[in-house]
Amino acid sequence: QMQLVESGGGLVQAGGSLRLSCTASVRSVSGHTMAWFRQAPGKEREFVARITSSGGSTVYSDSVKGRFTISRDNAKNTVYLQMNSLEPEDTAVYYCAATSLLGGDYRYWGPGTQVTVSS
Repeated sequence: QMQLVESGGGLVQAGGSLRLSCTASVRSVSGHTMAWFRQAPGKEREFVARITSSGGSTVYSDSVKGRFTISRDNAKNTVYLQMNSLEPEDTAVYYCAATSLLGGDYRYWGPGTQVTVSS
């Protein structure tokens, strides 16, 4: 079964930047749509960004549009989330997710990485 592991989370001041990475323990992630979700304290999990298997199309939530960038390097089996102009409201556990090769719902999830933005 496909496994995902996030890294790159940590503490950062408001206005700062972080880059999250998600590495898949599979031969190739090239056939999977990949995405980032997050869950803030006391709130429901929310969608952050999505990228198609080829990397040619991306979608962002309104709350991060213009500040975050999702990208992927299929040769490294890795997807990234570059987060700039971070705000305290971005504080959350960030999760990497992937669809099956058939698409549809996100079937595979990483354990998450904590991002904390101080004011």
